Amino acid sequence: MPAVPAPELPAEALRSSLHGRGQRLTPQRQRVLALFERLGEGTHLSAEEVHQRLLRAEERVSLATVYRTLRLLSSMELLRELELPEGGRRFELASDDDHRDHHHLVCVRCGHTEEFESEAVLSAGEQAAGLHGFRLLECVLNVRALCPSCAAAESALVTV
Repeated sequence: MPAVPAPELPAEALRSSLHGRGQRLTPQRQRVLALFERLGEGTHLSAEEVHQRLLRAEERVSLATVYRTLRLLSSMELLRELELPEGGRRFELASDDDHRDHHHLVCVRCGHTEEFESEAVLSAGEQAAGLHGFRLLECVLNVRALCPSCAAAESALVTV
């Protein structure tokens, strides 16, 4: 019976991928990816939030390094970048294909982001693509809204 290769650990996979690009696995790159792995799928962080969380964990990484690392990890498809209409960018751990076509509720005031899945949205994307002769690759919807906290704060201002 042939031996089944052991799955690569994230750091090993990252190291081999970086090596293939002629780059090395720095402690800072490893710390950023490890943060997302600890938090798991569904966590959306800005570069500033990544930087603050690393500082709170006494991980010394400059904000400029965090920005560069997030861009690199996104280009390697280890992270996914969510670009918000308000100009902000948030990053999440890239996941398997089963979780690829998920959507986001984004608070326009504070940036809080929640994921949701919808067969209706995916179906509408497939239908629209087919209608125009396109082949659907990905279906992502970003819904701009107010989170419960920001909506409550806005309601409190209106009633005053």
